[in-house]
Amino acid sequence: MENFLSSLTFLLTFLMIFISFKWISSHSKMKKKLLPSPWKFPVIGNLHQLGSDPHRSLQGLSRKYGPIMHLHLGSVPTLVVSSAEAAHEIMKTHDSSFANRPNLTIPNILLYGCKDIAFSPSGKYWRQLKSMVVKHLLGNAQVTSFQKVREKELGRMLDALGESCGSSVDIGAMFVSLTENIICSVALGKTSDGSDLKKIIQTFLDMFTFFSVGTYVPWLSWVDHVTGLVGRAKAVARQFDEFLEGVIEEHVMKKGAAEAVPNKGKDFVDILLNVQKDGTTDFTFQRDTVKAVILDVFVGGIDTAASSLEWVMSELVRHPGAMKKLQHEVTEVAQGRHIIAEEDLEKMHYLKAVIQESLRLHMPAPLLLPRISTQDVKLMGYDIPARTQVIVNAWAIGRDPMLWEEAEEFRPERFLKNKIDYKGLNFEWLPFGAGRRTCPGIQFGVAIMELAVANIVYKFDVGLPNGVKHEDLDMSEKYGVILRKKSPLVLTTTARF
Repeated sequence: MENFLSSLTFLLTFLMIFISFKWISSHSKMKKKLLPSPWKFPVIGNLHQLGSDPHRSLQGLSRKYGPIMHLHLGSVPTLVVSSAEAAHEIMKTHDSSFANRPNLTIPNILLYGCKDIAFSPSGKYWRQLKSMVVKHLLGNAQVTSFQKVREKELGRMLDALGESCGSSVDIGAMFVSLTENIICSVALGKTSDGSDLKKIIQTFLDMFTFFSVGTYVPWLSWVDHVTGLVGRAKAVARQFDEFLEGVIEEHVMKKGAAEAVPNKGKDFVDILLNVQKDGTTDFTFQRDTVKAVILDVFVGGIDTAASSLEWVMSELVRHPGAMKKLQHEVTEVAQGRHIIAEEDLEKMHYLKAVIQESLRLHMPAPLLLPRISTQDVKLMGYDIPARTQVIVNAWAIGRDPMLWEEAEEFRPERFLKNKIDYKGLNFEWLPFGAGRRTCPGIQFGVAIMELAVANIVYKFDVGLPNGVKHEDLDMSEKYGVILRKKSPLVLTTTARF
């Protein structure tokens, strides 16, 4: 009897402890405010709801579930942000908590284990690398020093347009060649005119558009091997690595390439090798870092600038009134000179407004690059646990009717009335991100866009071939890391003078 009572007492005590624990656990969960979330499938979660145009699909879901919502992309918990207020919380208020990058399969293979700036995890390495790159490669003085390169390559494109007057030209393809040649000249000291180099660059850029199953469902990572995705990525990485090794060796062998001399007139490889040898920074880096940084320049520069230029020209063709207004401005500033120089651009306020408005409607990276939280965060009353991936739908924010009057309309004048700029302090307009992870190459890319658009509309009248009306121009999108125009922009040009 005594053993029975002891056992009963033990059982009752255990039950009381268990019930108390469950109640406390349940009460704790009830106190946490969880994010709204759509219903999900097993294994794939909400991946099926992204569709072929994730920026549009997520905009549609946000209208139902709110400006911040929770999705399961496979097994990856993901916070989707679709309002300026929430973007401010992520990239300003809690920027340090959301400055990390998730581990992504393809970038990891292509970028030497993410030793670059864009995809590198936050921490000491990333901070020192970004500081070094901004100081030595992308600062004001360095961007200015490459003015002659931009003007030379633009001159070549303008000559080609002049020779094609009266004929149809794929101006989007010309923009790709323009940005490739500028960036290759600046980064490597050579243009991309060689067909082999053009092919290598495009194959490399295309790899970022493929979907990796293993990134979102780790236990299915074998699928990426079976489909050949991992093998193709490694092959492309090897091919580009061999090319970059050859470029670096050429620079090392050049007389004086490794000497401590001023950086003016040198390309990025020269500068990086000099900084590496001179020890002029506390940051010590190896050759893989040099190559990863150069690849970042390709990934972030070529497609972004070329695609943005194509969207700008598309909007100008669709809006003849805006085109005439811009042509009037550039003609007035040029005062009869043969070409518009970079020094003239500061006087062209409408030009800047045209480019800003086009970037609002056609964000280069509509979902920016994903972030991941490093700690638990209280965000707008919701509890966001550590290791939550964050997607900022900058495209949806740029078209939010609560922020923008006639949000779907192309109206450059709106940017003449406000103080919005490229510094990432206005969270209703985020073409290049904001906070610690903002794009460091903004100034370089904008200089290319402004110079190209100003000179094209100054020297040429452009129109659509075969009698196509401007309002019928196809503006459909092709989603990728960079939002491209689905159909090429084919124009006819006529010399204005």
